Amino acid sequence: MGQRYLIALGSNRRHHRHGRPEQVLDAALQALGKAGVKVKRVAPVLRNPPIGPSLRRYANGAALVKSKLEPQEMLDLLKRIERQFGRRNGGQRWATRVLDLDIVLWDGGAWSSPDLTIPHPLFRERDFVLRPAAAIAPAWRDPLSGLTLRQLHSRLTRRARLPKRD
Repeated sequence: MGQRYLIALGSNRRHHRHGRPEQVLDAALQALGKAGVKVKRVAPVLRNPPIGPSLRRYANGAALVKSKLEPQEMLDLLKRIERQFGRRNGGQRWATRVLDLDIVLWDGGAWSSPDLTIPHPLFRERDFVLRPAAAIAPAWRDPLSGLTLRQLHSRLTRRARLPKRD
């Protein structure tokens, strides 16, 4: 038996061994597999503008994975992989980074600890997370709102209706 997780992946800096950000995401998925995590589905990688001070575009994706790890153990693994790719703790928020791995959802519902909150607190506001997530797990429901990823993405991206003319 195992637990399912939806993991968001991001990179906007070249890695000396793995190459461009898209290749970094592929290498991160391989590192998850080598650590015993089963990668079930992977969303196509998207290129997105950065949030904050970084000037480099991001490669963003999502993966549906299965593992025996509990949420805190999964977070520890993701942080270990980020460090293997050269990420350091601290620094400027939203600066360029080789690799960012976040737990977005977990099939156990909600989880909270001092360093981990599931669902990810900001995922509902981020197209670069919802679009790839909805591509691979459209019917997965947010345990807090009850809405599917497809519904959340639609709400985020639908155009505002024009006011009625008299």
